[in-house]
Amino acid sequence: MTILSSHPVEKTLTAETLTTWLRAQARDKSDWKIGTEHEKFLFHKGTFRPVAYEGEQGIGALLEALRTRYNMRPIMEHDNIIGLLDDAGGSITLEPGGQFELSGAPLKTLHQTCKETGTHLKQMMSVTAELELCMLGTGFQPLWGRDDCHWMPKGRYRIMRDYMQKKGSLGLDMMLRTCTVQVNLDFASEQDMVRKFRSSLALQPVATALFANSPFKDGVPSGLQSTRAHVWTDTDPDRCGIPACVFDPNFGYEMWIEYLLDVPMYFLHRGDDYLDVSGLSFRDFMDGRLPGFEGQYPDMHDFQDHMTTAFPEVRLKGYLEMRGADSGGWSNICALPAFWVGLLYDEQALDETCALVEGVSALDVQQARMSACLDGLSGMYDSRSMMQMASACVEIAEAGLARRAEKDADGEDETKFLAPLKQIVSEGRTLSDIMLEKYQTNWDGDITHLFREYHY
Repeated sequence: MTILSSHPVEKTLTAETLTTWLRAQARDKSDWKIGTEHEKFLFHKGTFRPVAYEGEQGIGALLEALRTRYNMRPIMEHDNIIGLLDDAGGSITLEPGGQFELSGAPLKTLHQTCKETGTHLKQMMSVTAELELCMLGTGFQPLWGRDDCHWMPKGRYRIMRDYMQKKGSLGLDMMLRTCTVQVNLDFASEQDMVRKFRSSLALQPVATALFANSPFKDGVPSGLQSTRAHVWTDTDPDRCGIPACVFDPNFGYEMWIEYLLDVPMYFLHRGDDYLDVSGLSFRDFMDGRLPGFEGQYPDMHDFQDHMTTAFPEVRLKGYLEMRGADSGGWSNICALPAFWVGLLYDEQALDETCALVEGVSALDVQQARMSACLDGLSGMYDSRSMMQMASACVEIAEAGLARRAEKDADGEDETKFLAPLKQIVSEGRTLSDIMLEKYQTNWDGDITHLFREYHY
């Protein structure tokens, strides 16, 4: 038996205490914030090859350069720098294949969060240019195979890598070859959480279609509008997809906690070490019956770690995390939080959003999700066209942002951040459509043109 020092010797967590904790995460509307997360690939300029952790041009060197130049605090695992913390409340972390993720600070307006994005990307560019590296914002790596990618030195990823192969067929692709942009949003009460969770989960396929930006795999068209989203459909059915419980009439905090407790564990985090408990039950851990750790009990940090191993299209962790969109370029990073803030942070907009998806089932959403992966805006959402749904959502979001009336120094409100989505809806073409057209014409079938044209 492994002894877990400084951890409870008796039961402290129950489904009831966890439900109470989740209930306490509700915030008054005046305290609602916006937290934006976005990932991007790194590649070597000229060769378009992925970047390893080691070496003078490696990811470790990049993190160290960012740390010293911008006075950031390092996040260490053993002797490796694996992330950075800034003074504003944001952090930089590494995804398994070396994808860089900015987890932005909780901010009040979209003007602030887009400024944060700009600051981060400018800092990144100042260092990547010196190392002859570039960044690419797409949902799926368009050229590299799994074997081309470099694993980052993080213990949790070793455990996930081994376990992924026991579940779906595309888990390693998810880890190594996908990038997304996400936004984290608050709720005021259990009722408010349910309305936001249910409606946003129902509309994730629409976001997938609008932000589709990954039509390539292994250097050629994949036949999909969002290869990233497709990967998530065959990663791990125990922790991914569309949780049916959210559409249950009795859904609330308690039912969500029960869902999380049903998700099999990955690991226990102790100091710098990750202990493999993949496939085991957190419920058993709470009862002191975790195999190999009998008589030992989890604390709240263990549960919070466990929450991060559930990957549904919307995730509740004390805030709601929107997870259905491909990563993209600079403007699209700002458009994703604008889309969801417009839909969910204005009461009239939320009413209209809920009405738009009233009566939708988990099966309807799952079918729409598959249609969005394959056909983007040309797909179907139940009996409606995906384009019809996307147009309605953008219209609701724009009105919601206008009513928020958050102005910048130039007197412009937050609706300006929806411009890329309004153009997509107006033209009826996703970024995937545009790239496929270029691939067949200007690029003459050479995928390296994507790296040249879309890097930053």
